[in-house]
Amino acid sequence: MCGIAGIISLNPGAIQQQQLKKMTDAIAHRGPEGDAFWINPGNIAGLGHRRLSIIDLPGGAQPMHYLSRYTIVYNGEIYNYLELKEGLQKKGYTFATQSDTEVILAAYACWKEDCLQSFDGMFAFGIWDEQEQTLFAARDRFGEKPFYYTIGQGNTLWFASELKALYAAGIAHNRNEKMLLLFLTNGFTNTAADPSITFDTEIYQLPPASFLRFSPHTQTGVSVKPYWKINKELQQSFKEDQEAIGGFMRLFTESVEKRFRSDVPVGTSLSGGLDSSSIAAVAGSVSVASNSYKCFSAVFPGFQKDESRFSQMVSQQFKLEQYVIVPNADDFAAELKKFLCQHDEPVGSASVYAQYKVYQLARQSGVKVLLDGQGADELLAGYTKYLHWYLQELVRQKPGALGNAIKELRKNHADFNWGWKNYMAAWLPTQVAAQLEKKVIRRINANTDISDDFKEANFDRELVQKPSVTKLNDILYFNACQGGLQELLRYADRNSMAHGCEVRLPFLSHKLAEYCFALSSMYKIRDGYTKWILRKSISRLLPQQIAWRTDKIGFEPPQKMWMENKRVQEMIRQSTSRLVRDGILKPSVQDKKIQPQESHAADNVDWWYLVAGLRPD
Repeated sequence: MCGIAGIISLNPGAIQQQQLKKMTDAIAHRGPEGDAFWINPGNIAGLGHRRLSIIDLPGGAQPMHYLSRYTIVYNGEIYNYLELKEGLQKKGYTFATQSDTEVILAAYACWKEDCLQSFDGMFAFGIWDEQEQTLFAARDRFGEKPFYYTIGQGNTLWFASELKALYAAGIAHNRNEKMLLLFLTNGFTNTAADPSITFDTEIYQLPPASFLRFSPHTQTGVSVKPYWKINKELQQSFKEDQEAIGGFMRLFTESVEKRFRSDVPVGTSLSGGLDSSSIAAVAGSVSVASNSYKCFSAVFPGFQKDESRFSQMVSQQFKLEQYVIVPNADDFAAELKKFLCQHDEPVGSASVYAQYKVYQLARQSGVKVLLDGQGADELLAGYTKYLHWYLQELVRQKPGALGNAIKELRKNHADFNWGWKNYMAAWLPTQVAAQLEKKVIRRINANTDISDDFKEANFDRELVQKPSVTKLNDILYFNACQGGLQELLRYADRNSMAHGCEVRLPFLSHKLAEYCFALSSMYKIRDGYTKWILRKSISRLLPQQIAWRTDKIGFEPPQKMWMENKRVQEMIRQSTSRLVRDGILKPSVQDKKIQPQESHAADNVDWWYLVAGLRPD
């Protein structure tokens, strides 16, 4: 796990080690164990690397060379590298190290871009091909690892793991005010309309499941192509439930086992929710965790949504060594600016800060690899918001099952609304998508805080995109592959790497994800429960109070209380004043009373102003 940077240019003055060092110094937190650089003989390609040693501690240094032709800088882990290595050796490829980095190089030498189909992992890398004088770069299927790039004068390409590395190279800040408008009015931090967009108009991110080619010798620019897409239409049938449950558990267990491959200790985040508890349970059941296996939790004593009793229940059952941190308002106020600088782009709630503190605790406790539960909700319909989409699918496909499904959900106190509009929506998916887009636009137009000039200059309807949903899989696909999950993965990457810590996500094994999308909705929502197949699969291992919990919390700190802190309120006022000076907010906003909200509140205006006014630009 590392930080990468590179410059590709025919301008010899652009390729300098000093410039590369500025870039890697800016992301030194991603690889605190050393840096290294390489410039090709023709002075066209320069690569820089910061290292966090996880696999093959002495032999995995980068930039790494292969066959006197390929040179790589790489951030991530290929979990099936041992199996790939064995197959490549049979084809005649040899290896000088025990690292997964060298396996990527050999795989690319063997299969070129088709190698990406074989990788089970999280990754972002750039490979310079000295023979073809071309950069090949790629990003993992869900976008767990980041890859930013920009094209400058003289057909020069800069790339790096974070925006701040590009700014360190002298790339000017160009705030994307269209995205800023969406954030300030709706809380959006990305857009499904164009996954390459960032909060900087001149800097792009390589979309998940995509690769890039660039040659400085041509004027064709950057070529970006996708290499993988989930088939959300494929439906697998089973003779009995146990067959489906067994298939899920096999893939989930295999994913957890492979994510324990490491030459340093591996721990886990443990919120007490179903997802993180399931990972801990599987790790303990297959004995991949050592006796010193540690778990890390954030707790909020006295807060209604504190989950500490559940995390303690799991840690005690599996004899985990539990470490606890209690984030508070004073720490939040003291660290907020530093925390936001780690992210470069806005964050949606204080939940992100709580996660930041958990990863900090892990690193301080001697653990630099953590397992975490992101992705389960998007693959298995874990959020309450999915319930009405599921019921609308029943209206279209199994109307006779609708009444009982509603009854079961209400018996479990599920928080959802259902009425005649939902019946209509089931048969008018295109119109519903259009109405949801109009709702976003109405929020922009109705916001009386935003300067009229700023709205007029930056409103872009093309950035507002909602999916046409005819079945549950449609909205799951949108959120997992185009929308909300990418936001959460950015948070996890920046929060972990801020402390030189690596986070691994077992639910995002692509084989497991493909399996989940091929399951019918009855395996995701059933008997009044979300994530039914995960609950059935794990219930023999977990305490029943956790396996069948219905009070979905979603790792939430007491944000409202923190925003009532005097120091935080002063920061909100300072941020608001800055946005007024920038011509973004109207002066009258400064006279309004601050309205603190909880993390997942729909109208988190003062949080949005706080974050937007404090973020670097």
